[in-house]
Order: sequence, then C-alpha cells, then structure tokens
Amino acid sequence: MILAALVMNTQGKPRITKFYVPLGVEKQQEAIRTIYSALSQRPEDSCSFVETEDIFGPDTKLVYKHFATLYFIFVIDSSESELGMLDLIQVFVETLDRCFKNVCELDIVYNFNKVHTILDEIVMGGQVVETNSAEVLKAVQDIWKLERVGDLNVPSVRGIGSYRSKS
Repeated sequence: MILAALVMNTQGKPRITKFYVPLGVEKQQEAIRTIYSALSQRPEDSCSFVETEDIFGPDTKLVYKHFATLYFIFVIDSSESELGMLDLIQVFVETLDRCFKNVCELDIVYNFNKVHTILDEIVMGGQVVETNSAEVLKAVQDIWKLERVGDLNVPSVRGIGSYRSKS
C-alpha cells in the first residue's frame, strides 16, 4: 500500500502532500521534516530507496526521484514494489509534463488542485488505479471540462427574487 505521496522542493518546502493513512497534523509535519532530512543528506548517485521504519513503522520505504528542484516521493509498505513505484513516479511526472508543457515548481504551486486531480486519478486510497499516462490525462481533461461547464452555468442560476417583471 502507498502510505503517502509527496512533492517537495530541494529546500524542504512541501508542494503536494497526500497521506493515505491517518496521521495528525503534527505527525505529518514531523514526517515531512524527517523525509526531507533523509533525502537531502543522500549523495546524488545513491539509489532511490530509503528505509523509513522510524517514520512510518516497520517494513516501510521511501521511493523517490529527484527532478530539477523537486523531489517526487512515495512512502510504501512491503507489499509494493520499489521498481513499480519508480515507474509510477515516472508516469506522474510524464502526465504533469503533458498537462503543463514542461512542468516546473511554479506550475505545481499555482495549480495544486489540478496536480491533486492527476494524483487522484493515479492513486486512490493508497492503491494504484491507473498507470497509463494518456488515460490519466484524458480522465483529468474530462474532469476539467465538467468543471468549466459548471463554472459557466453557476451565474445563470438565480433565485426567484432576482427575476423582475418588466412592465
């Protein structure tokens, strides 16, 4: 099971956080600090897997990938494949690239709702639901179309008191 999905910059500021297990706010913040300190001390040429028993309990690992100024991190238990998670990170980043045309940190900051929608199409409740980037993008675009149509229709819905007879 995926316990958490995070995107943070190289200064340790979390840009996207999604916890799939119940944790209090203080525990989440502590986990983010611990994850950042573990990742920031690792050499560039080390593997992308880190044991995290002190953060999330026994049999848990961090699987991460470092792109430019961002870390994409999944916290997993022993039932998930580390290589599968690296592939999932790649799918997530490819989908973000397709959506934002060369995604950067500012895209994630200013469009966090869209990023959460993309992540929700890939992972739901800690389980992987879709690994095809094209399918994820299609579903997300359909959701955004519905949201835009909903935004267009909202002003046209008025209360009875707003209609007046013109006589």
